[in-house]
Amino acid sequence: MARRIRLDEIDDYARQNISKLVRTATLQAELRLKLLTPVDTGRLRANWQTEIQEFSGSVSNNLPYAAPVIAGRDYPPSWGGRYRTRQNARPFLAVVQKDIQTYVQVEAERIARSS
Repeated sequence: MARRIRLDEIDDYARQNISKLVRTATLQAELRLKLLTPVDTGRLRANWQTEIQEFSGSVSNNLPYAAPVIAGRDYPPSWGGRYRTRQNARPFLAVVQKDIQTYVQVEAERIARSS
């Protein structure tokens, strides 16, 4: 049976569910990024920064070599214009983006079914 929500409660219900989904998706993104980050000294993995607000979340890394390692772009001159890491890792940002997109779709459908 579907959950009954009064018209004057719809905004609170939606706000709570969207806020929860933003939080869990942001934390999932952080976890996946950390797990896929190659470790040499550990600085890159330890430098992930997460910010969560009610309707937005972000995960960032401000180390100068983060973009080349994570996204495969903006190579420093010392890389000679090509992707290079000591572990021969591959850029993984697109994989995490797709995973989180799928995660959000599945969770949104689950929330819709449970209401």
